[in-house]
Amino acid sequence: MRPLEHHPDDPAFRAELTAAKRDLAASVAEPAEARRRVFEDLLAHSRGTVFAAEHGLARVRTIDDYREAVPLRSYAEYDPWLARSADGEPGVLTREEPRLFFTTSGSTGSRKRIPVTRTFLERVYLPYFRAAMGAPAEYVPDALSLGAATLNLRHDRLARPRTTGSGRPSLGPSQADLRGGFGVTLREPGSEAPWAELPVAVDEGDYPEKLYLRLRMAVEHDVRCVIGHNPALLAMVPELLVQWWPRILRDVREGTLGGRPGAAPDPVRAGELERRGPLPRAVWPRIRLLYCWTSGVASLYLPRLRELYGEDVTVLPTPQAASEGPVGVPLDRHPHAGHLAVSCALYEFVDAAKDVRPDSPTLLHEELEPGRDYHVVFSHLGGLYRYVLGDVTHVVDRVKTLPRVAYAGRAGLSDVAGERLREAQLVRAVASAAGHAGVDVVNLTARPERGAGTHRYAVAVAPHGAGPFDAVSFAGALDAELCRRSPDYRRAREDGRLAPARVLRVPPSAFVAHWHRRVAAGMRPPEVKDQVFQPDAAAWDLITAP
Repeated sequence: MRPLEHHPDDPAFRAELTAAKRDLAASVAEPAEARRRVFEDLLAHSRGTVFAAEHGLARVRTIDDYREAVPLRSYAEYDPWLARSADGEPGVLTREEPRLFFTTSGSTGSRKRIPVTRTFLERVYLPYFRAAMGAPAEYVPDALSLGAATLNLRHDRLARPRTTGSGRPSLGPSQADLRGGFGVTLREPGSEAPWAELPVAVDEGDYPEKLYLRLRMAVEHDVRCVIGHNPALLAMVPELLVQWWPRILRDVREGTLGGRPGAAPDPVRAGELERRGPLPRAVWPRIRLLYCWTSGVASLYLPRLRELYGEDVTVLPTPQAASEGPVGVPLDRHPHAGHLAVSCALYEFVDAAKDVRPDSPTLLHEELEPGRDYHVVFSHLGGLYRYVLGDVTHVVDRVKTLPRVAYAGRAGLSDVAGERLREAQLVRAVASAAGHAGVDVVNLTARPERGAGTHRYAVAVAPHGAGPFDAVSFAGALDAELCRRSPDYRRAREDGRLAPARVLRVPPSAFVAHWHRRVAAGMRPPEVKDQVFQPDAAAWDLITAP
């Protein structure tokens, strides 16, 4: 095995991240004071903007004034201001001209465009993400590196990003090069590994080939950490290694990169890899850390990933955030939750059991109850004012007065008979039913089946292994759990509007094949997320086909 490639700045890099974590922990230690500072900064930076003038923000003095002046808005309702900003109109949402626009993955529709100013980058985005990376830097220090010890599959810098009507770059946060090109610097783990900039030309839209080349190069190094943020990508790495193994061995042996010259031939390493086999724990026997989301559907399959990557691998959660802004930041070793980042944004919440209206009453962080789910609303220096994120967060507990939160799922409802079912309710119900049945479920997706007068849910679950699986009894346990967790689902069942749920056993390979189809259709691998509710009838038919 090759020795670990130490980057000369790695100790300083890790110290920089752990210091950022300490700084953010100090800034959220007094949540009420942090909120006061954020609110005052928000109003000060809004002065002179079109949005502030249209909403009378100059007259706002208190949070209650602010709630009265600005309605809650989803992205669709916010889009007229965002579109004007993207087209180059000055001073719409921020006094500063945006440096670039972050786009979302587009998993729920067309891509969103979020303005990013230098002030937002310096005072919100960079402190937040440096602090989030401080947890792995502190708790698994030998794994995190700027160089080849870290395989960062999240970041895929674009040389030629798309642009808005004003000519500003428009790209996802994981595609942006923040090493100084936008007036700020963010060095990510693995950003100086040999595969961070691919040494051979590849079309920027050829996502499978770019991923192949990164894995092909990484097998020649002593990787200690794999970063994906999206756990579905980390779950695919073992599958891809098996699929690409003959090609990888040939490239390593011949010194080629995808069949093209670009590396030194290494028949010794190729022979070693061939003897070891393609499991991550065999390819990288000293791997110590997986860094990804750990809640939602991922909570079902992460235990199996530990077996594939190594029993002593630590899994730490990446922060709960979106392209629009931050929510929770892990500041300790909690397995799936992070502290509410009250020094980064003004947060409000709406009970997840209710629909969000423009005039919905909102709660502040001290009013949240542990064990409950909430819609997230935030305002921050990036030009978002009472923006409804579209995510549901779960309040796990409190650290003194500060909530610790975890991503629970998208806020959208599945509602064919008044059941108002949410992602988090279904995932938790499947997990509980699996526990009752003694079954290890590693993935799921669901789709309502409409009938003449009564509808029902079909739920495709993928148990681990080939052991016995009683779909009928599992369906009964699942239906009982859904009734327990969702009062609206229970009422729909009692009224006869919904029939009992139907469970279909599918192999884990069905989800692997679905991942490949989505990438082949043009999605970037980090964007291919688990789908709790399957929106595509054709995809459902392929997943559930015998």
